[in-house]
Amino acid sequence: MKTIKNIAVLTSGGDSPGMNAGIRAVVRAGIYNHLNVFGVLRGYDGLVKGEIMPMDAKSVANIIQRGGTILKTARSDEFRTYEGRKQAYENIQKLGIDALVVIGGDGTFTGASKFIEEFDIPIIGMPGTIDNDLAGTDFTIGYDTAINTVVDAVDKIRDTAESHDRVFIIEVMGRDSGLIALRSGISTGAEAVLIPELNVDYDAIMKRLDKSRKNKSSRIIIVAEGDKEGGEVVSDKIKENFPHYDVRLSILGHIQRGGRPSCMDRVLASRLGVASVEGLLEGRRGEMAGLICGQVHFTPFSKAIKHIDKINENLTRIVEILSL
Repeated sequence: MKTIKNIAVLTSGGDSPGMNAGIRAVVRAGIYNHLNVFGVLRGYDGLVKGEIMPMDAKSVANIIQRGGTILKTARSDEFRTYEGRKQAYENIQKLGIDALVVIGGDGTFTGASKFIEEFDIPIIGMPGTIDNDLAGTDFTIGYDTAINTVVDAVDKIRDTAESHDRVFIIEVMGRDSGLIALRSGISTGAEAVLIPELNVDYDAIMKRLDKSRKNKSSRIIIVAEGDKEGGEVVSDKIKENFPHYDVRLSILGHIQRGGRPSCMDRVLASRLGVASVEGLLEGRRGEMAGLICGQVHFTPFSKAIKHIDKINENLTRIVEILSL
């Protein structure tokens, strides 16, 4: 096994709060282990274009509290081709880079797997996505901050909902996963949570709205954007069934991606950043560093990128019980 002396870190896919804490941890853990560390700008696109710069402890000072990613992120059509990946490999070879740490989601890990297969470069991944939809970790970097952002927004919306006796349909992010919707729905006291993993029983929702509407001055329904019909359709259906209700739709959008990372996300990213560097030095490759029951675990990319498609039934049951 080749001795690792130089490593590089990149962020790819959608940004998530805590990525900067992860970059900081990789850089400083690398320096602590007497490695030279490089940062790649704009993910795999920067790897192809050679946008790679040396990083030191000072270059990651005062970033742990910042949202987004100082290394930036971008899609790369070139990296999807063999020619693009070959160019990326040649660029890191010129700098003597022996291994990579990539922070992102399933697309990031899919690209990393291909890169390992073709050019035998050691790569460890860190789960950076607000959706929390990767296997091999209890929480992904950015998820905790995102759901707290949703909770804060919904709490404010409920104030106006109660003032006007309104029904609010709130659409949150989660194209393929309803975990943001589900947890934020429980914590905000939503009357219903609609997610892509479960079929929507509109009859039950309408009955629930009709039954308890008299006892409540406001109603909140959380809808994941990945739900088959989305917030707008849900809003239209309620208006159709209850034309006398004052129904409003609020789409939270990209506000959920930004903001200062929570303490949980900062600590999670820091732990996984250190673990990723140590994993590379131990000879690991093609694995994602995650946290399961408070302990660091490494999961092969092929298993990590399989989305969690089974929702915790106890959480959906809690929504049903507490919405009375």
